[in-house]
Amino acid sequence: MAIPYLRPAWWATVLLVCLPPVLLADSPAKGDLWQVSTRMSMEGMPMEMPAQTSKYCATKEWTKPPAGDNPRQKCKRSDYRISGGKITWTESCDAPAMTGRGEITRQGQDAYNGTIQDSSAQGNMTIKLSGCKIGECDNPS
Repeated sequence: MAIPYLRPAWWATVLLVCLPPVLLADSPAKGDLWQVSTRMSMEGMPMEMPAQTSKYCATKEWTKPPAGDNPRQKCKRSDYRISGGKITWTESCDAPAMTGRGEITRQGQDAYNGTIQDSSAQGNMTIKLSGCKIGECDNPS
């Protein structure tokens, strides 16, 4: 009587039974989930607005500014540049009409701080940004 585990058919059965769970294992997350805090102040206003906190799913390799877009403002960002841990860009928005420049400095891979300086007919505005990575996500923007 032959020993079953020496037969090729026995090994093929073992592979077919064990292989599907390996193939169905979770694929790695496509992005990083960031918690982003923004705090706005306007020239001529006595105090800053309260901070707004949101979550944002960004690609693991940044190809655009990580601050989320507000679809109502219809902003276009361009001139995106990375130099070491510093990221800069320019932006123009339609509602309300304004132009500006953003700058972020990364603190390692898990945090950043920065500002966006915007100018409009209503005056100059500064938005302070801070973000920290809080996990992974599957649908980066």
